[in-house]
Amino acid sequence: MTAVKTKKQNKKKEAKKEEASKLRIRVRAYESKILDSSVKQIVDIALRYDANLLGPIPLPTEIKKYTVNRASFVYKNAREQFEMRVHKRLIDILSPSPKIIEALTNLNLPAGVDIEVKML
Repeated sequence: MTAVKTKKQNKKKEAKKEEASKLRIRVRAYESKILDSSVKQIVDIALRYDANLLGPIPLPTEIKKYTVNRASFVYKNAREQFEMRVHKRLIDILSPSPKIIEALTNLNLPAGVDIEVKML
């Protein structure tokens, strides 16, 4: 009985390891051109090492709107509106090799690009 249970447990652990070998990269920036160029660098590195790649997947743009009074006293109804747009992309690398991870850590991205890497 215990041998059967251990075989089932080993199969479950192996299945989890196979599922867990995924690298999820989320890239965010205020300017879409800079974002696309940095995503292209990441994709080029992944393709150079023959990785299975999903993406880049464009995620919804996050828009933050701010309304500010133009004058503080007399012209109370005069207002200005400003907005900040945050563009986002998602890249999944399936079964990444250590060479890919090392190349991604040595990657130089332009200022204003935020990158978040998770192992799933």
